[in-house]
Amino acid sequence: MFLAVAGIAGGLALLGRGFVGYRRAGQIAGTSTSTVTSLAAGEVRVSGVVEASELTLVSPLQSASCVYYRSSVHEGNGRSNRKVVDEERAVGFRLRDATGAVRIFPNGARFDVPACFSESTGAFGDEPAGLLLRTGPAIAEAHPDRASQIAALLTVHQVAGTAELGGLGVLSGTRGASVQYHESRIEPGQLVTVIGQALPFDQLPDPASADQAGSDDPLAPGDPEIAADLAAAREAGVLATDAKTAWGNAAIPGFGVGHPVSQPTLDPAAHRLPLATAEQAKAASRTFEIPPNELVLAASPDVPLTIALGGPAEATGRAEGVFLVGLLGAVLAIASAVALGFILQVGLP
Repeated sequence: MFLAVAGIAGGLALLGRGFVGYRRAGQIAGTSTSTVTSLAAGEVRVSGVVEASELTLVSPLQSASCVYYRSSVHEGNGRSNRKVVDEERAVGFRLRDATGAVRIFPNGARFDVPACFSESTGAFGDEPAGLLLRTGPAIAEAHPDRASQIAALLTVHQVAGTAELGGLGVLSGTRGASVQYHESRIEPGQLVTVIGQALPFDQLPDPASADQAGSDDPLAPGDPEIAADLAAAREAGVLATDAKTAWGNAAIPGFGVGHPVSQPTLDPAAHRLPLATAEQAKAASRTFEIPPNELVLAASPDVPLTIALGGPAEATGRAEGVFLVGLLGAVLAIASAVALGFILQVGLP
């Protein structure tokens, strides 16, 4: 009876995932691919290579540079299973095709990224090949200067033990326990397919929060109180309409990273950094400034944002595979329900 009930529950769960895959496959296949230069406001599908914008992430389990990761670590000893790590993060990036590049704001996105690292400890507790736990910060500069790269190479980092998981979590160290590691990533240079709402940059409600996403993102726009405050400020006309008014010196490209493109407002006693050269100013403007009318891709209440690894055909095939597994789950649930009914009927006096 227990197995029959478990079969019903598991089959229904697979069926639910199958319906999600069916909708995703329909969304990807039902939208034609547009080139970046031909984008128009509305729902669009674009496919191209990932380019890092201002920042990149460092993945927890393999220390890889990426714009998205989901990492999980489970510890089990045959009788119980404990989730040590379940972390998902993303930062904004650019997608480039043969015609140009478009900025992707990932907050609220649905990611379809298969695992690129899925290993477990060996029979004697030895760690799997390829495991390289993150020892430093989770965020890095996308385009560090030469001096920063030299400093990073010369810095000696203490290697974290597996028991601490590089500060991500702590293993219990139970004798005979097995640890499973799983990580999915999107790295610069990889091909992705994105479906979402194309809209002018100045129509994003909050570009700062839209540029990052994740399970531990404190700026994720899901707090109803923050949303209400923003709506009230916007309606009252007291919400800053430009970055300079809202952020002051922080809105100056290059400020805080050594070479501001214009003179910031500082205390008279503060040390004034040299202004950026023409080449540095051009690079900073290209990296940090987005024209108000430039089209970007983001999630909206009407059009969900889907980011899938690979081209449209590959992404559609994965979603259809999930749907087929869901159909098998439906068969399992029906068979388990029949078996449960038979058990209950036979068990009646």
